[in-house]
Amino acid sequence: MTQCGPREKGGGRRGGGRGKSRLPFEILFEDDDVIVIDKPDGLLTTHTRLLGRAAREAQRTAENLLNMYVRKGQLRSSKRVWLVHRLDRDTSGVMIFAKSPDLADSLRDRWNELTEKTYLARVEGVLDSESGVFESYLRDDPKTMKVSSVANPSLGKLARTEWRLLSSERGTSLVEVKLKSGRKNQIRVHFSEAGHPVVGDVKYGARRADRLHLHSHRLKISLPRGEMQFESNPPKDL
Repeated sequence: MTQCGPREKGGGRRGGGRGKSRLPFEILFEDDDVIVIDKPDGLLTTHTRLLGRAAREAQRTAENLLNMYVRKGQLRSSKRVWLVHRLDRDTSGVMIFAKSPDLADSLRDRWNELTEKTYLARVEGVLDSESGVFESYLRDDPKTMKVSSVANPSLGKLARTEWRLLSSERGTSLVEVKLKSGRKNQIRVHFSEAGHPVVGDVKYGARRADRLHLHSHRLKISLPRGEMQFESNPPKDL
């Protein structure tokens, strides 16, 4: 297995996030199949659906910035990247894009099977055990624009969140989270429903507005060139 992180990028072409590419993030790894980036918090993954085509293409998103990067300034170039998964606007860390629609479809269709996903989160309160598991069926409610757990399996999708306490300080806890599924807002919902919302996550009950303290720390994935692992250092304030 090849490991790629902030210091060692591994095989394939390397991107200098703030160098020649002028991107506002680091490219952790690039080859003919994928581009892996270290997404900063505050940057949208992809466009907002409600916008028209021209506005979508002009919107500042990780997807659009990478499209400009692979086109190297050639406006009529057909080169582009394809979205494989999403991170919330205020979630930072490892994110992968495919360079072909077929690979993107393959990775999306088998995402939970092909990947191991590890996050770091700072949550409110002091957890009363060293580790635990949250498991529930999650449903997206268009009326409230929130995700919540439901008792009836036919109304939601199974989400399993494994967590381990790393440290506690100033009334908060730093946890390592491993996802056995990849549902929308899964970590945020599970910790909120347990009475420990992610710090800064006012949407799900945090006491005060702040940057969302959630980071995609490590992604292990099976790619055409073999199994690879990518890692991003967490923000200093996490």
